[in-house]
Amino acid sequence: MTQPPPPPNQPPDPQGGFGAPTPPPQQQPEPGYGYPQQPPAQPEPGYGYPQQQQQPAQPGQGYGQPQQPYGYPTAPQQPQQQPPQYGGYQQPQQPVQPPYGYPTQPQQPQYGGYQQPVATPPAPGGRKLSAQLQIVIAAVVAVALIVGVGIWYANSGGDDGGNEAKGSGGTSQGSATGGGDTGGKGLGGGGKEKPPADTKAKMAFQVAEPKVADVTDVSGSWITDKAFVKPGVNSLVGYDLDKGTVLWTLPLTGQVCGASRHITADNKAPILFEATKRVAPRYYQPCTEVGVVDLNTGKLLWSTSVTGGTAGDQKARFSEVTLSGATVAAGGTDGGAAFDLANGNPRWKPQANDQNCYDMGYGGGEGLVAVRKCGSYDSPSVLIQNLNPATGAPLSQFKMPAGAKYASVVSTKPLVVAADVGETAGDGSGISDFFSIDEKTGKLKAKITADADQYAARCRATEVESCTQALVGNGRLYVPTEEHEGSTGEYGDETNEIIAFDLTTGRTVPEKADAGDKYTFVPLRMDGGNLIVYKAPPYDQGGRIVSVDGGTMKETLLLENPANKTIHNAESSFSLNGAELLYSDGRFFISETLVSKPRENASPNDIKEYLLVSFSVGH
Repeated sequence: MTQPPPPPNQPPDPQGGFGAPTPPPQQQPEPGYGYPQQPPAQPEPGYGYPQQQQQPAQPGQGYGQPQQPYGYPTAPQQPQQQPPQYGGYQQPQQPVQPPYGYPTQPQQPQYGGYQQPVATPPAPGGRKLSAQLQIVIAAVVAVALIVGVGIWYANSGGDDGGNEAKGSGGTSQGSATGGGDTGGKGLGGGGKEKPPADTKAKMAFQVAEPKVADVTDVSGSWITDKAFVKPGVNSLVGYDLDKGTVLWTLPLTGQVCGASRHITADNKAPILFEATKRVAPRYYQPCTEVGVVDLNTGKLLWSTSVTGGTAGDQKARFSEVTLSGATVAAGGTDGGAAFDLANGNPRWKPQANDQNCYDMGYGGGEGLVAVRKCGSYDSPSVLIQNLNPATGAPLSQFKMPAGAKYASVVSTKPLVVAADVGETAGDGSGISDFFSIDEKTGKLKAKITADADQYAARCRATEVESCTQALVGNGRLYVPTEEHEGSTGEYGDETNEIIAFDLTTGRTVPEKADAGDKYTFVPLRMDGGNLIVYKAPPYDQGGRIVSVDGGTMKETLLLENPANKTIHNAESSFSLNGAELLYSDGRFFISETLVSKPRENASPNDIKEYLLVSFSVGH
């Protein structure tokens, strides 16, 4: 029995966000992200805002690592049986969690990997080693395995080989030009984004949220050389980059319900939209229409729909759309379809369930990768297929391990996917493991196991191309850590890092980027070999955009927003997990993905909510 399709376009469950912390004592500004909580009141913290301290930090104590500097490997420990007491002191005899970005103690590898046997080296001259010397050598080898390596090498092949490491992953793509053991040499650089003479930004404009009758999806946003484009209600709207005035409005038959992350070089973007407008009490319509919009002119170049798959003679419903080369591909529980970018002619349509299989969705960009689901709902198998974009024929295939009911495409070239295997993540991130796959052969190169308590990348399980806060480039996977206490150990100085993993070996590379006390890194996209990163600020500062060199992990400031209370409140009114953040050529945009009906008991003192806000420097 196949999985029954859910209601189309079910709005996602917003999780976390910048939060609404209160200002420091003796001030009463309106809440916004980054405001530390006053000590007497300790509400539940949200994503991206300072965590409550359980115990006073010990002097010189690293995060979750008693008496060890932050970010350095510890001596080998026995396997940990209890979760680490982050921020609190542990008895020296108790095992501790290694710090962020470094492999944990080896466990038996899964998915066909095996542990390399460790041989005791012979003594010089063929003489037997003494018992004491054997113990010393064994200890040295154990330290090297645990601290310096932390992974195992296994035969690469299909779904039963590859290297395994502890780590995490995201969405943007970049060139695969190196590995993690270069010390950063020869990597990074080549980005288009350069620092201006003056990095101090101003608020360029803001757009109020539209009035809606219920929760409405407004996902999708794009920057061209003339406009910032954003879905409205039953429309797409192009805004002047600097003034915010409306340049054009494209009316649609219904609400936008899907938008491609990828666009063409001449600014054409695929979208999904509903065939009819929403009316009470049914506040959604089937998401069936596929179209391509010219973002320069605001014209709908073509739109179409198809039948087939589990929809039978009805229009197939889609939940996401993407672009690869000249192919537009849309997927959902009714199956997958693809269209010619130029004219909308179908390249393939959803097929009647052959052995209960269907394409859940596609990852686009440099390649086209399908996530195909087969079997029953309770015991599915998930296939990752690298496709010929013109025909849909699989070029290679990787079978996900048992327990993976969904998978998300982080990058198509190099091919990196994420999954919550066995639903073990436990934090709603949709990620327990990342898989680096050879897109030509379908063989596993490395599996990086993500610790949900350590890494902040997120994927929506039911959407194939939905991962955020992790980037692929330079042959590496870049991920941010979760927030943890800063260098002072004081409440309100929480911070995080960006860690990188080699896609060939799965090793953690030596370099990392530190956000600094009170700031939180949010990776946005690759820029050549560099990372474009937002730094979510504390209550008394503006946010920053920085370029992080993908090799050395050194940052360069590109833009800094004002610390003015009113402007800060506008910037902080968005949830990190419910907003889209785009930066290009000195312009920074934050926009919503969901808007809802205003609260009936809204207070005049509530922070005003916006559809989008824009900041700029040098314009």
